[in-house]
Amino acid sequence: MLPKLEGFATAVVGALDASTVQTVASDLASLEQTVLSRSDLRGVLGDTSINGVSRGAIVRELLSGKISDVTLRIAVYAAANVPAQDVSHAFADLAYAARLYQESGSHTFAPLSLLEARRRIAGVADALLDGINSGDFATIEEELFRWARTVEANDELRRLLLDRDAPVASRVATTQALLNGKVNPLTLSLATFVIVAGRPRDVVGTLDFLVDYVAQARDWRVARVRTARDLDENDKQQLVGSLSALTGKSVELQIAEDPTLLGGVLVEVGDLRLDASTRGRLGQLRDAVAAGHVSESLLNRNDK
Repeated sequence: MLPKLEGFATAVVGALDASTVQTVASDLASLEQTVLSRSDLRGVLGDTSINGVSRGAIVRELLSGKISDVTLRIAVYAAANVPAQDVSHAFADLAYAARLYQESGSHTFAPLSLLEARRRIAGVADALLDGINSGDFATIEEELFRWARTVEANDELRRLLLDRDAPVASRVATTQALLNGKVNPLTLSLATFVIVAGRPRDVVGTLDFLVDYVAQARDWRVARVRTARDLDENDKQQLVGSLSALTGKSVELQIAEDPTLLGGVLVEVGDLRLDASTRGRLGQLRDAVAAGHVSESLLNRNDK
C-alpha cells in the first residue's frame, strides 16, 4: 500500500470502535470484489486522463448510500490520491489491511525510507485535519514547531525519542506525558504518530515537515474571495460546493467586498487563483488586443 494511503487509513480506522471496524472491513471486501468483477469500473478508475480529484468525485457519486460513510471517506481518498493505474490494487490492499486490523486490533508499521515515512505521516495528517476549524491550524503549526525545538534542544529527550532500540511504547508515553493537556489534542495525536509511524532518527525532521504540511493544508482550506457585491447564502453554498469539488477538500470562505472588480468574483485557494471578475475579463481582453490576438468573432461577441 502506498505510504500516504496507509497513514490515512490507519488514522481513520484506528479511531473506530470494533463494530464499525467490522463494517468497514466488510465494505472494503465487497468493494474489492465489485471492482474485480466490473471491467468498466476498473477502466474508469484506471483512466489516466482523469485527475485525482475528479476520480474521487466519481467514486463518491457511485458509492454514496451503498457503503458506510467511513468506508466511503477512505475509498474517495484512495481514488483521489493514488495513481490511476494503482487504484484497483489500492482497494484490495485496504480490504486486506482492514481484515488484519479487525483480527489483531493493532497496526504494524513496516520500516520505510525517510521520504516514504514522511508521506505516511502526511496521510495521517490528512485524516486528522479533515473537517477541523481552520482557526486551529495556526495553533497546531505553532505547537508542532515548539515541540520540535524542545526535542532538538534537550539532549536527554532527543536521545530517547531518536533511539530506534528504545521501545515504541516508552517513547510514546514520554511524548504524551510531556504534551498531554498542554497542546491541542490533534497536535498530540500528530506528535504521537511521528513516533509510532515515522523513522526514529527523523523525529525532529518529521515534525518540521509537519509544520510545513499543516501550513499548506491551511492554505487549501481557506478560500479568499473578493466580490463586487455581497453574496447571499445560496451563492456562498454554490461557491463552497464548486471549490470543494475542485480542490477535493473542505473549503471555508473569507469574503471581502471589492467594488473595483466591477462584477463577479476573484478567488484564491492555496496557489490556485480563479479570476471570474468583470475587471479580470476586461484585463484579459485588453491584453489580447494589445497582443493582436483578438479575432473578429471575439470582438463581435463583446459588442453584443
